[in-house]
Amino acid sequence: MLKVHHLERSRSHRVLWLLEELGLPYEVVHYSRDPKTLLAPPELAQVHPLGKSPVLTDGDATIAESAAILEYLVERHGGGRFTPPPGTPEALRYRYFLHYAEGSLMPPLLVALIAQRIRKAPVPFFLKPVTGRIGGTLEQQLVRPNLTRHVGFLEAELARSPWFAGEAFSVADIQMSYPVEALLSRGDTTRMVRLKDFLARIRERPAYQRAVERGGPTFLE
Repeated sequence: MLKVHHLERSRSHRVLWLLEELGLPYEVVHYSRDPKTLLAPPELAQVHPLGKSPVLTDGDATIAESAAILEYLVERHGGGRFTPPPGTPEALRYRYFLHYAEGSLMPPLLVALIAQRIRKAPVPFFLKPVTGRIGGTLEQQLVRPNLTRHVGFLEAELARSPWFAGEAFSVADIQMSYPVEALLSRGDTTRMVRLKDFLARIRERPAYQRAVERGGPTFLE
């Protein structure tokens, strides 16, 4: 039996979603974040040394990292579904977005979250101007320019085709879902017309909705 070690409001929603798309039976082991730090609980380190989620166990195999898990599942159980034909331009885009989601898009989004928390950190009043300035500088000089470029790039990609790897929904769209949700929750969405449409469409998928029912909300605000 496939077993998903699922941390609430995290990337592991992607794994539940793909399992629902594939119609595979699986077990969910739920983990809650620390209410103060919002970090994963120490129990996850008993499953994988890094103590992070998602982790998938399949018999004696233990697989971590969202993209690696999604590739493992679709290669073993997809039967050609949710992946473009090999050697096509769509297959190249598919591979690119599997890696782009965490390699290029998530880092500036994480910096945006750090900058926000620095600005809102509970510090003595005389330090507020300092933390506010640090957070503001990070946002203005690093976060905004980077995210502006990413938004322009993604809007242009979705103008080419309705899905990130082409005309057909694929695992690349599942992998891209988490950073797109983060982007839309933290930025000015007026220039994100196609990204908003993408998010609305994936949320309409029955498998996405079943994954939310089993795992809870998808994103940590």
